[in-house]
Amino acid sequence: MAKPKPIYACTECGGQAPKWQGQCPACGAWNTLVESIAEAPSRHRFAGVGGAATLQLLSEVRAAESERSSTGIAELDRALGGGLVAGQVVLIGGDPGVGKSTLLLQALAAMSGSAKALYLSGEESAQQVALRARRLALEPGKLQLLAEIQLEKILAALEVARPDIVVVDSIQTLYSEQLSSAPGSVAQVRECVAQLTRFAKQTATIAVLVGHVTKEGAIAGPRVVEHIVDTVLYFEGDTQQSFRLVRAFKNRFGAVNELGVFAMTEKGLKGVSNPSAIFLAGHSGAVAGSCVLVAQEGSRPLLVEIQALVDSAHTPSPRRLSVGLEQNRLAMLLAVLHRHAGIACYDQDVFVNAVGGVRIGEPAADLAVLLAIVSSLRDVPLPEKLAVFGEVGLAGEVRPAPRGQERLREAAKLGFTRALIPKANAPKRPMDGMEIIAVERLAEAVGRFR
Repeated sequence: MAKPKPIYACTECGGQAPKWQGQCPACGAWNTLVESIAEAPSRHRFAGVGGAATLQLLSEVRAAESERSSTGIAELDRALGGGLVAGQVVLIGGDPGVGKSTLLLQALAAMSGSAKALYLSGEESAQQVALRARRLALEPGKLQLLAEIQLEKILAALEVARPDIVVVDSIQTLYSEQLSSAPGSVAQVRECVAQLTRFAKQTATIAVLVGHVTKEGAIAGPRVVEHIVDTVLYFEGDTQQSFRLVRAFKNRFGAVNELGVFAMTEKGLKGVSNPSAIFLAGHSGAVAGSCVLVAQEGSRPLLVEIQALVDSAHTPSPRRLSVGLEQNRLAMLLAVLHRHAGIACYDQDVFVNAVGGVRIGEPAADLAVLLAIVSSLRDVPLPEKLAVFGEVGLAGEVRPAPRGQERLREAAKLGFTRALIPKANAPKRPMDGMEIIAVERLAEAVGRFR
């Protein structure tokens, strides 16, 4: 028998090369080629190739809004855009121990009363899953359980059971006997996801796939997996803290960047109805270097405390460190602060942190970050009950942020009485109990508080 010929597959895109090289010839990524075995074409992949596909006119397709199924967990429904849709394939990734399996087991237990649910465990035995359900005090009802990792057996069981929703925990543990590579390899993950997605689309079954993540935080396996599925969720959170965030990065059935907030308790994950409260540190009085940002995560306004610490540098190269915010943008904002407000930090170490472990990616955080830095540098606290948002341009202008009225209403609801905002976001009518400070330039905003 001839020895299988080795090939080298890219862990980023799945591209193949006959020999190892530093750069992937398909996507250009460096040091991503790993050795695997060349696979023979699978028979089931090309079944029905001889038959002609049926064409249809787009105008003749009957398009209707699909009904959504609630998971029984309001915060998870929010991240999904309102619930699950028949035939939807969801990929959820996160660090080990963050609570992916716990959350999905809770959702399946809640859905099993009205839908036919199946929990497919590839990492734990049936006894381990049952013990976790008992520990969480769940009432699984008619929830079905299958502990199996061979894809062909799983598909055969799904054909017989025909569940409404199936959770696969996790996709990296499955393997197909059509391929000789080990479970978790690029070829196995791609094939298993493709087969499960095909089954979900043909039978209108909701499939939720749990994915492992790399040390960089990206979902392990080929990048094509994220293109195949309909929805990609990331489970964020520090295991040292009790709060977890579920963020949607792709959703064909709803808006992206929606955020669900959970608190880890002894009875599992519980949704947090007022997440702004957990991202605002409780100070007995005003402190220097603290500014409250009104961020927008999807359709949800969110109040987050931005903390800054500016201290004299003791090395020739001052440090620039940000947690929860983009570090390159911090360096750019410090240059704008020097050029257009006359405040230099070239001899200072600058540290910026978003309280609560939340990650802020929108540019509307610029003004709050700069005010927190100036407050710490001058050691002068900002006024209490002040909320801030606005993007700062390279020319020193303060640009408007989207959904400014919703941000203001959220701040007013939580008891804030002042708001420093871009002039373009200023409401046409005065807001009851809210003093609006509208600015056009960074120097004007900094000059308000001396």
